[in-house]
Amino acid sequence: MLLGGLQKYSLIDFPGKVSCVLFLSGCNFDCPYCHNPELVKGKLLSSSPLDESGVYEFLEQRKGLLDGVVISGGEPTLTEDLAPLCEEIKGMGFSVKLDTNGSRPRVIKHLINEGLVDYVAMDIKTAPSQYATFVKRDYDSTDIRASIQIIMESCLPHEFRTTCVRPLVDRGIIECVAKTISGANRYVLQRFNDARLLHPEFFKEVEPGYDMDELMFLQSVAAPWVKECLVR
Repeated sequence: MLLGGLQKYSLIDFPGKVSCVLFLSGCNFDCPYCHNPELVKGKLLSSSPLDESGVYEFLEQRKGLLDGVVISGGEPTLTEDLAPLCEEIKGMGFSVKLDTNGSRPRVIKHLINEGLVDYVAMDIKTAPSQYATFVKRDYDSTDIRASIQIIMESCLPHEFRTTCVRPLVDRGIIECVAKTISGANRYVLQRFNDARLLHPEFFKEVEPGYDMDELMFLQSVAAPWVKECLVR
């Protein structure tokens, strides 16, 4: 397991809970707007190495101070030891939230069926039919659709998230995604962050970000299809 970093305190990453965020390194997608390029490339967020024993020691010291642990990435479901990691964390009394790109539905289903996660957040990058164009060449979006179905049928608290960035997202794409997740608990439209990008050259001839008025319009497009739609 390659642990990419640890954010020791967060009030926003796990709805309703005080949490820390554990980043697992490595990803199977190549989203040009990714703001954690080090993790995509299998590197660390900082120069300080992190191991499992250090994580468990940190959590032991935070009992009573933290409610939960967010396991993020990169893409956590690529990690073979993800289930034992979740089991260990839950055994310490913490709730577990999984952040995932939805590319490995069988892993997600296993974690849910075994009661190893308490909340799932899945990023939907663009319309499923556009993944091969923008996310990963020749990618079959069947797994994306399967993960959406698994999450929505699980009865677990969940959310789906789309980073609003051109040309991956426009009005039609937001409507397509919202219809695909019709009835979902929460759909979050995320603002584009251009501080660090995996492929900045991708945006040379386009203005990628949406302003707040545009985001509010996209929210109005998506809101009728889901129980709650937020701009974050």
